[in-house]
Amino acid sequence: MAEATVLPVRGVAPYDVVVGHGLAGRLPGILGPGVERVALLFPGGLEETVQPVLDALVAEYDVLALGLPDGEKAKSAVVAADCWEALGERGFTRSDAVVTVGGGATTDLGGFVAATWLRGVRVVHVPTTLLAMVDAAVGGKTGINTGAGKNLVGSFHEPAGVLCDLSHLATLPREDLVAGLGEVVKCGFIADPEILRLVETTPPGELVAGSDVLRELVERAIKVKIDVVVADLRETGGSDGHPGREVLNYGHTMGHAIERTSGYAVRHGEAVALGCVFVAELAARAGSLGADVVARHHETFARVGLPTQWSGASFDDLMAAMRVDKKARGSVSRFVVLDDIGRPRVLADPSVDDLRAAYDVLVSGR
Repeated sequence: MAEATVLPVRGVAPYDVVVGHGLAGRLPGILGPGVERVALLFPGGLEETVQPVLDALVAEYDVLALGLPDGEKAKSAVVAADCWEALGERGFTRSDAVVTVGGGATTDLGGFVAATWLRGVRVVHVPTTLLAMVDAAVGGKTGINTGAGKNLVGSFHEPAGVLCDLSHLATLPREDLVAGLGEVVKCGFIADPEILRLVETTPPGELVAGSDVLRELVERAIKVKIDVVVADLRETGGSDGHPGREVLNYGHTMGHAIERTSGYAVRHGEAVALGCVFVAELAARAGSLGADVVARHHETFARVGLPTQWSGASFDDLMAAMRVDKKARGSVSRFVVLDDIGRPRVLADPSVDDLRAAYDVLVSGR
């Protein structure tokens, strides 16, 4: 078995992302001295997965285990408040910590609880899904949902460390693994063409837990996110026309709208794939992206089993959902688009005709 890979995040608050197998024993070293109490947050049904983490923690700390609802149901003000009350009852202080074990929703909620308890305590993420490993666990974004949209309440709170134990992927349902590839392929389009080459030359059946190619894809996608986050932690913008951290939202404006209008029945990675196809079509109509790269969006996402066509909501309903997207500025809608692979920019206030034309392709397919 290959040694663990350590990917350093050298920003304002440095930490490491570790990729490998059997990583729970690293937790005490990451949590550091002075921690007495640890809140372990995890969704229901993951008790067996959580056990090695729990065993590593109870030997060193007073552990408060907090079970959470599954998926996006965890990301609510009510669940966050329940966690705050539990921390208060157990006497958690500023020197104590939170550990999350689960998918992206658990990471988002747990990070938000850690960011807001006593204005910030240490948090370590142990993501158990491909999506969480390459997206939610890295970069310090936390958040909960409201009736108006996804992740509209949140904060930036970088973790003390991230442990991506690839062993967890062996029990991940295939559809969830495929959904996670949506964020991986996105990273290929915005920054790393080698990701696209690997996906396009590897038989889809070989993109499985334990394969060397999947590990390389995970590490490459994490590296893309690290590079972007270090350069622009708080999404204030990049240089020379680069969108900065906003580039990580490629496909997300439409993707989040699809999630919301579907009642979160569409998985995040599936929605991102659909959103990327949509903005590729939008960029083509705005005159910035060639037909070959647009076609590559349809083909590469479809190759790994992700959807490229969706008709679950009307154009007007999706436009209404996008108007409350975090990337909007006043009444101006904003989309991260590409001029070519690895050449992102922001397209502000595209025409309704172009938006509708891109939507029509999303509905009808190519």
